Amino acid sequence: MFSVDGDADAAVENGIRIGWNKFRQLVPLLTNKDLSLKVRGRLYSGCVRSSMLHGSETWPVRKENEVRPGLDDIISILQQNKLRWYGHVLRKDDNDWVKKCMEYDVEGARPRGRPKKTGREIMEKDCRVCGLNREDAMDNIR
Repeated sequence: MFSVDGDADAAVENGIRIGWNKFRQLVPLLTNKDLSLKVRGRLYSGCVRSSMLHGSETWPVRKENEVRPGLDDIISILQQNKLRWYGHVLRKDDNDWVKKCMEYDVEGARPRGRPKKTGREIMEKDCRVCGLNREDAMDNIR
């Protein structure tokens, strides 16, 4: 669910809405004092957060979203999800269409102004920040 200008605001809003719906469904369990805090945390992570962040591997994170207070944890989770997905793509066969799309270079002139970052540029920046390289994705251990 991307808009014409490449934003994923609709997908993010949809994910938040789905997360709140899951949260409302699980409120009786999440507030149950008979369940341990560890079990309730796993329930939240497994159901609410995972449904909210489904598909977040491809969401572009804008600068104004990164600087909002309290979002450090979410930004790091999104970065981990993107890097995990990027590792899967790198390990795919060279003839796979997903890998071809990720490595495809569009020919022609770019529009005026600062160009938008490509998915590959963002992944390479995230890899540099985390101290990873392409060989680490092939190890599948990190």
